[in-house]
Amino acid sequence: MKNNINTFEQLCLACEKTNKKIYEIAIDYEVSLGEYSEYRIRLQAKKSLDAMKNAIRSGLKSTELSPSGMSGDDCFRLQEKYKKTNSILGCTAEKIMTYALATSEQNLRMGKIVACPTAGSCGIVPAVLIAYAEDYKVEENEQINALITAGEVGKLVSNKMSLAGATGGCQAECGVASAMASSAITQMRGGNVKQIINAVAFSLKNVLGLTCDPVCGLVEIPCVKRNPFLAIHAVTASELAMADITSKIPVDEVVDAMEQTGNLMSPLLKESSQGGLAKTKTAIELEKIILNK
Repeated sequence: MKNNINTFEQLCLACEKTNKKIYEIAIDYEVSLGEYSEYRIRLQAKKSLDAMKNAIRSGLKSTELSPSGMSGDDCFRLQEKYKKTNSILGCTAEKIMTYALATSEQNLRMGKIVACPTAGSCGIVPAVLIAYAEDYKVEENEQINALITAGEVGKLVSNKMSLAGATGGCQAECGVASAMASSAITQMRGGNVKQIINAVAFSLKNVLGLTCDPVCGLVEIPCVKRNPFLAIHAVTASELAMADITSKIPVDEVVDAMEQTGNLMSPLLKESSQGGLAKTKTAIELEKIILNK
């Protein structure tokens, strides 16, 4: 009998009842649908993981600007900076930030990326998962487990609200990607189900109301640099959760609040480029330049 899970509370109960991890519950459900075996599910996850790694590798080597000319070389600049002085956050944080920029800039070049959950937030999950896995020697199977865990988190949030900036603001894109990344890294660090869920709650609580106000209507400003910011945000959430700090607001209620916040946000701040950063003096000048190219 298929046991579909629609909320984080149901997920926690299922994990407790079966003594299974989040990724195991997710795999069991997909197998119960009868379309794919566990092997096929894990193989598909590996394909996504490999695509993420390829996007990072390509992005790290390229300085090609986007068609607008507004972005595309920030990852190079950051790498050059780290050749001279290390980040005060440590070498793994350096990787996370550069990997997030590399992937996000590859998206602008029309390179192959994995939308997780969206193209505009594509750098967050790969950066956190892969940088940590490299520095802490996490085996590929464990990386796949982490990616499936992240996918389940994104799925449960999407049961409540659309993961699109046009409907929920960037809280629904980079915010949810950060929550997914926090679950992935907490899984790889050996966190239990409660800790993973708390990491998700922390990530989401602290991005409520994040607007989607892209300059010139392009997924560049502030989107590109938002990826490394929200990747580090995910690590912070994991750090708190791994210390057994708990969210006083249950994660399902946080998702409800996120949905409500998205509905209350002005349409001018939800991907329409009619407000916020998109209508600053400089943004308007950039728009004139790009439109006249």
